[in-house]
Amino acid sequence: MAWTGHLDLHYTRDGERTIALDRHEGPLRVLQRLYPEGPGICHHVLVHPPGGVVGGDVLRLDARLAAGTHAVLTTPGATRFYRSAGEPALQHTEIQVADGARLEWLPLEAIAYSGCEAENRMRFALAAGAEMMGWDVLALGLPATGQAFERGRFRTHLELPGVWLERATLAADDHRLLDSPLGLAGHKVVATMWFAAGSPLAAARRDALLQAARDVCEDSALAATAGVTAPHAEAVVLRVLAARVEPAQQLLLRVWTAWRRSAWQMDAPPPRIWRT
Repeated sequence: MAWTGHLDLHYTRDGERTIALDRHEGPLRVLQRLYPEGPGICHHVLVHPPGGVVGGDVLRLDARLAAGTHAVLTTPGATRFYRSAGEPALQHTEIQVADGARLEWLPLEAIAYSGCEAENRMRFALAAGAEMMGWDVLALGLPATGQAFERGRFRTHLELPGVWLERATLAADDHRLLDSPLGLAGHKVVATMWFAAGSPLAAARRDALLQAARDVCEDSALAATAGVTAPHAEAVVLRVLAARVEPAQQLLLRVWTAWRRSAWQMDAPPPRIWRT
């Protein structure tokens, strides 16, 4: 039986506090609002009680951040896309960030199990004056246990309208992409992280973000397979290839810490859910 889940989040400002109204249909919801950094930053944990996504499932998240709000969204664990009997599974995220609002999109990894037919579609629309940082981590198969991604396809769609659009299809039988040194070179984990704004970043600020990420990468065991660029005046993008999830996730966490300090002059306490 396929599941259809829809979660709608609306963040607004109530004095010094970022609050949120949430509505859900089906098996996609959010835990209570948390404020580990004070009332201005709302931390939310997205949960999918069935624990995995299979063929025919459709999960949709819509969120709106009003002016002056700051939301941190994460997950309690990996999103698992299981083997499909034929129908594709879809996870669709659409978030609008208003002028003066900040979004941090920090889900844990997605795992593409062998035999899955799945798509992860993300779109983040930033108004002038809005800013966000986010990441997307994909593991093909289960690298830690040697369970290979032998069949199936995983599609990704990542969009910052007018700034950056990326589409990819990772098919298990596409060895030119998965194994070629001009492709993934046999790496099973692909990670992308970005800092984006709704208007062009000042050159000094952009260069500081680039240098902060480069410093972290150079001091990492993944230095040879990580790199950061500014493909647009409104975005800085980090790419990482790894054999396993944990080293890639640790690198992203360190860059997140560095970017928070550089761009927003804030510390970066990891969400408690990651430590439980």
